[in-house]
Amino acid sequence: MLDHVTIGVRDIVRSKAFYDAVLRPLGIERLYAEGEIFAGYGIAQKAFFWIGQRDAAQTGAHVAFAAESRGRVDDFHRVAIAAGGIDNGAPGLRPHYHQNYYGAFILDPDGHNIEAVCHLSVR
Repeated sequence: MLDHVTIGVRDIVRSKAFYDAVLRPLGIERLYAEGEIFAGYGIAQKAFFWIGQRDAAQTGAHVAFAAESRGRVDDFHRVAIAAGGIDNGAPGLRPHYHQNYYGAFILDPDGHNIEAVCHLSVR
């Protein structure tokens, strides 16, 4: 079981603005900061997703956030694109994972693959 995940970002100010917007449709908000170089996002005072300033790009990370509905997945994707993310898989069913796997993928400003996924069979 995971307690938290941290990914490196090159511009903490830009990334905080990006994740503040992108995670809001999923009910996730910025809760904490460690000085000027780390920010923690979560729900109900528990930060489980952290970003931290790094000198060099660190790509290859894939982080998937659970969404409570397919509409929230759609909102996540729309907001992420408007906030400067790059489409890496439009919202839709991914039946090769399982019949109700509804996900959307974006690349954040540092190239990390960020996903929102809903496993429910209804919209």
